[in-house]
Amino acid sequence: MAGAGADPVSEEREGEREGEVVIDPMAAAMHAVDGKVVIVTGSGRGVGRGMALHLAKGGARVVVAEWKPDLMASTVAVLEALGAETLGVQCNIMEQSEIDALVATTVERFGRVDGLINNAQTFRPMAPLAEVTEEDVDVFYRSGVKGTLWAMQAVRPHMAAQGWGRIVNFASSMGITGGRDFGAYNASKEAIRALTRTAAREWAADGIVVNCIAPAAADHHGEAGTQSEGYRIFVENCPMHRQGDPELDMGPLAWFLCSDACRYLTGHTFMADGGAFMWA
Repeated sequence: MAGAGADPVSEEREGEREGEVVIDPMAAAMHAVDGKVVIVTGSGRGVGRGMALHLAKGGARVVVAEWKPDLMASTVAVLEALGAETLGVQCNIMEQSEIDALVATTVERFGRVDGLINNAQTFRPMAPLAEVTEEDVDVFYRSGVKGTLWAMQAVRPHMAAQGWGRIVNFASSMGITGGRDFGAYNASKEAIRALTRTAAREWAADGIVVNCIAPAAADHHGEAGTQSEGYRIFVENCPMHRQGDPELDMGPLAWFLCSDACRYLTGHTFMADGGAFMWA
């Protein structure tokens, strides 16, 4: 029996410690993605595919958005083999009409869209800043900056109407540090970070959370991608001495940013790089 002045809440918690741990279903649900409809662009291979797999294994309904039909079909087949509910949509992120169609097809199939991961971007060869061409800049901006903006604009009305949405964009440590020979790419990635911060400020009242990931993950070039000088330098300087795994290292962060657990985090860039760049 509680004595005078005893705190009943404290006594209840003490009782819980003496018995089995009480798991709060609501707390667990905050970290869940099951049933969420998440579009992942560029999910035919690499980081995009890894995130799609991880989310699908968590029960999310993943829309595989990929402009190469063979890669799209491959990822869809893997997800279907897992028993996941999925949809493949061929989409060129350099065309606004195709992005609008992607979102419309998603809503037609699932009735909603909960998450958008803007992973896709077209690349150009590395070049010193003095040799960067107008075409280099245009390709990076149309596929990266405009593609990201168009997709965000396309999903916003649906997310605002349901009062809940998660948008994950992709930045790069190269843009933050001014990596050599990546001038046009760096500029596009910093522009995406600016869009992320602006959307986070403007759309928070609609229940839409917008963040960025700056990944350091083994890319889709496989073993060949580990032979470059840049890869060697990164691994030498990274505290974990490795690049990230697309599914097991990037996937969980994407999962978190598509869940209710990140409800109070918006406008931020998450450095998923094994501690290579440590900034507050």
